[in-house]
This record gives sequence, C-alpha cells and structure tokens, in this order.
Amino acid sequence: MASALEDPALIRTLRGHRAAVTGVAFDADGAGLATSSLDRFLMVWKLKAQCRAYKFIGHAEAVTSVQFSPDGQLLASASQDRTVRLWIPCIHGESSVLKGHTASVRCVNFSHDGHFLVSASNDKSVKIWSVRHQRLLFSLFQHTHWVRCAKYSPDGRLIASCSEDKSVKIWDTRNKTCIDSFLDYEGFANFVDFNPSGTCIASAGSNRTVKLWDIRMKKLLQHYQVHRAGVNCVSFHPSGNYLITASTDGTLKILDLLEGRLIYTLHGHKGPVLSAAFSKDGEKFASGGADAQDDVSSEDLQHSPASVWARSSKRKTENEIRSAVHGVDKQAGISPSLGNALEQIVGQLDVLTLTISILEQRLTLTEDKLKECLENQQQMLLQGRREE
Repeated sequence: MASALEDPALIRTLRGHRAAVTGVAFDADGAGLATSSLDRFLMVWKLKAQCRAYKFIGHAEAVTSVQFSPDGQLLASASQDRTVRLWIPCIHGESSVLKGHTASVRCVNFSHDGHFLVSASNDKSVKIWSVRHQRLLFSLFQHTHWVRCAKYSPDGRLIASCSEDKSVKIWDTRNKTCIDSFLDYEGFANFVDFNPSGTCIASAGSNRTVKLWDIRMKKLLQHYQVHRAGVNCVSFHPSGNYLITASTDGTLKILDLLEGRLIYTLHGHKGPVLSAAFSKDGEKFASGGADAQDDVSSEDLQHSPASVWARSSKRKTENEIRSAVHGVDKQAGISPSLGNALEQIVGQLDVLTLTISILEQRLTLTEDKLKECLENQQQMLLQGRREE
C-alpha cells in the first residue's frame, strides 16, 4: 500500500466489547490496536499473537475516543463522564484523570511530538492539555454548539475542530485564536482531520458528504457523496493519496484523492461503522462499529467487533470488492454495462468538478495578484501627488 493501494481483505475480527466500538487506534509500529466503546471500557489488542486483550477499566460512562501517543508509551481516552484519561498501556492499565470539561468529551488527539493533547466536548470548548504535567493549559471558545472533534496539524501549529454549529474552525495554537472558519449549511461535520502534509482537512458530514478543504487557499477542493447515511469518521493514508470513510450506512469506502473517485466499498460490518484508522505504515486499517450481530457462534452475538483489514491478492476478494465499487447490484436489477456506463459518467463529473476547483484556485490567485497590483498603483499615485 506504499504507492498504489492493493485490494483490501479482512484479516481479523476482534470481539470483546459488549457495546458499539466508538474508536480505533494503531500503536506506532502497527502491532497493537486500541479500541474504545460505549461499554465504558478500553481494550488493547496484540495483532500478531493470539493472546488475550488487555481491558482497561476506569471511565464511569461510555468511552468516545482513543489514541496512542506517537511513541506508543501512553494511551489517551475521552468519555461521556466528562473526563480525559491518560493510560500506561500495560497489564495493570494505570491511568490519570484530566478534569476540566463540564460535559461529555467526544474526542482526544495527541500533538505529533506527544507533548500536548487536545480534547473536544459538548461544553462547546476545545481544550489543550500538557501531557508531561497532566494539566489544562488553555481553552478555545468560539463554537456555539457541541464540539464533536478536534485534531492537531502534523506540525502542531494548528488545530482543526468541527461542531454541530455547522462550522469547521482552524485555530493557531501560538496565539490561541481562530484564524479560519468553514461553514456547511447543509449539515455539520462529525469528524475532521488533517492530511499528512497539513495543507488540507477532510470532514465527515452528517449529511452523507465528505469534503476536502485547502486551508491555504481557503477553498473547497473535493466533495464526495458516496454514502447513503451520515459519515462518522475519516482517515488519511500516510501517502495522503487515499481517504477511508466510515458511515452509518454500514460501509467503509476508500477514495482515491488524486483521481477524485471512489475505488473500494467494504461491507464487513452489519450495522453503523463509527470509526476507522490507517496504521502508520499504511499497510493495515481498522474499523469499529455498532454491529447488531456477526457471522460467529451464538455466544458472541452480543459483542460489537473491531475489524482489521490488510491488502490481499485473493481473486475472490478482489471480485467481491470491485463488484461493490462498480455498482453492479443484482438485487436492484442494474446490468453490468449500465453500471459501468454510470460509473464512467460519475467519474467524468468528478474530474470536471476537480478541474473547475483547480481553475477557481488559479482565478483566485490571479484576482489576488491583480488586486495587489491595483493597490500598489494607487499607493504610488497618492505618493506622487503628495510629492507634487
């Protein structure tokens, strides 16, 4: 998956949580996976060895988010019990509690140097914590409704947050101010994240859309409507060329951002998919959901699983995935030729949309340059008159 994405295949289903899996996060080397759940527990799984998972108990209510620190030495979690916890991911599962929010905490995210932690809450605030001193540093208040997600940029200088106030905000961490706000009047973003280069953000919309914004140009770059229900989570491939999306419609989709099109649809879950994340090397990705049942023995039917996917060269898997992507739906009665024709038309429309977006960017640059030239000319004329 380093350069071109190969066909994904389900390699392991992890069962242990007794309610919906709200978050999935790989450790630094991709050998371990942490999961959070509405059952109030965190679990850490070793993917290679068939050993028992560690269960971390401490939160009083549902756990909404989980993330490993960049060095893998700590685990952060957010909960509806209004706290953030920092865990040492070992057998004992010791944790320290960070208190400061006055409502459910929805999301936690480490800065890329591991020194800071950002959290988003229903108290309408974004809070930044010192990991070393385990204390609150400052809060960001401008959202007017619940804040669903907050993420650091790769260089740690910016934070992106999204709220049910229908805005996505970009914050400067140095002067603690909001420097940009993107509005979406059709719905709100459930989740937001930076691409690996830190130049764009992707948002997962409650209105079934996925949007990519260029934060330098302050422009919408790409707009996808490939899901049949709200999108709950997005994750960039480390190359920045692909995006995985998780939706309430029960599917995961992989988008090729260079070509601007959908390339895979995955049907591994039997209920809403709430979370998805690529491993750091891009070789694997994991997903978690609120599955009502699984194709397992009856004693496991009450468990909600997390799934781990990897590349596959199996012809059966490839055919299954490609048929899903190409929209050849036998139940709907769409013939393969019509499905292919429709896909080509959609693909051409996507390319046209992207081309228009690029032209808009160039036009904006030209307008800015022209405005700058006119302003300079006006200043020169004024200066000339003063000298006369």
